Amino acid sequence: MRLKLDLTVMEHYERHCPPSERRYNCLIPPPPGYKVPIKWPESRDEVWKANIPHTHLAHEKSDQNWMVVKGEKIKFPGGGTHFHYGADKYIASIANMLNFSNNKLNNEGRLRTVLDVGCGVASFGAYLLSSNIIAMSLAPNDVHQNQIQFALERGIPAYLGVLGTKRLPYPSRSFELAHCSRCRIDWLQRDGILLLELDRLLRPGGYFAYSSPEAYAQDEEDLRIWREMSDLVGRMCWKIAAKRDQTVIWQKPLTNDCYMQREPGTRPPLCQSDEDPDAVWKVNMEACITPYSDHDHRVKGSGLAPWPARLISPPPRLADFGYSSEIFEKDMELWRQRVEKYWNLLSPKITSNTVRNVMDMKANMGSFAAALRDKDVWVMNVVPEDGPNTLKLIYDRGLIGSIHNWCEAYSTYPRTYDLLNAWTVFSDIEKKGCSLEDLLIEMDRILRPTGFAIIHDKQPVIDFIKKYLPALRWEAIATADSSSDSGENGDDVVFIIQKKLWLTSESFRDTE
Repeated sequence: MRLKLDLTVMEHYERHCPPSERRYNCLIPPPPGYKVPIKWPESRDEVWKANIPHTHLAHEKSDQNWMVVKGEKIKFPGGGTHFHYGADKYIASIANMLNFSNNKLNNEGRLRTVLDVGCGVASFGAYLLSSNIIAMSLAPNDVHQNQIQFALERGIPAYLGVLGTKRLPYPSRSFELAHCSRCRIDWLQRDGILLLELDRLLRPGGYFAYSSPEAYAQDEEDLRIWREMSDLVGRMCWKIAAKRDQTVIWQKPLTNDCYMQREPGTRPPLCQSDEDPDAVWKVNMEACITPYSDHDHRVKGSGLAPWPARLISPPPRLADFGYSSEIFEKDMELWRQRVEKYWNLLSPKITSNTVRNVMDMKANMGSFAAALRDKDVWVMNVVPEDGPNTLKLIYDRGLIGSIHNWCEAYSTYPRTYDLLNAWTVFSDIEKKGCSLEDLLIEMDRILRPTGFAIIHDKQPVIDFIKKYLPALRWEAIATADSSSDSGENGDDVVFIIQKKLWLTSESFRDTE
């Protein structure tokens, strides 16, 4: 499209959607030999090679234990560039450096959400799950392309994104820990703007774990980078919490006190008071420090309950929306009822491990995900870019998600989710004048073969979708009205489909 993009700031890896006349109006077939994915938890350690036939990464990283090709499968030993002995031992060493009890990084439930930047195949995030920590594993489609596709095929939360010129699609104060293990990012560029983006995303007292040669300064260039990074984070009021061998862990301050005590004119400056630190959809990053709200400053932290209590506790930022605890609790109960109904409708088609990767396409406060807490799934909670930015409530509950506009494609590879929950999403984009047909094609792209979509909407929307079932190769599983649910409009309909596993003639020839 001849866009003039600045390669030095990773702008070419950011989202650039084509005009409507350049969009593809077609379905994406599975690759030759595709099989229904291996189920969780076995999928953490192995996937079908045919499903992601990109074995160059295994050869390139063969000395680092990322992944190994064995017959029809790709195995994941749990290694990484800076954790040759396995992600589990590396995670325990970080917990030990921070003096957390029993070398458990969750710190008795106080550390729950993690951002893993430049995550590789997401083994760090994979091994955090057993400690009740959920990581947003982030990587661009770069020279190690398909990293995120590997992560999602394994059943690990991940997002296709990049630290470039735009803010990441997460609110301020979303993560207790950010992590970079040899993530090949120049943190000093543009007055430290990328570190300042991490700073925006970290909670009060949050940590940045950095494993890289600069941390142990083996040569003059490493020493120079280490000195400049140390100077920068010092001006940002970060302190070294621990440093050992190849890893340094910095900690963000709990209050605004340090910012107020800096010399006048110290850079980076504080962000302007009228800037919204939670505005993220296509918003440029700023090279400034995001100070805490008066509430966070007063309570010296986020005021969050430990996990899992924080999932069902009214989030501290409810007041930002004028919501009461009663509204929050009613929302939880409403979604508990809805999910129970959805699961009853799905029950003829699913067993305990049928579903792993779930997306709530319009997440509101995250109560759909909370209602799934007893199932072995994780949920990507998607909040519309033009509604109340409730994503910060979702992160306060110890869940993860992103901001998105469903008039565009979502930042993920094809065939990466087992279940999509589309509550009034079609009605919403119809009001925007966007194509319902495009949304159906995008949902088909995201869904794994044999995956499900729950479409909860008006009857005319359901009738429209039914016309496309043969072309999409979707099968209607169940239909029910929602009049019996409290808080529902009587004309809402719950419509559940399953995507069939289909192959092209080329795929059939390959498997014969």
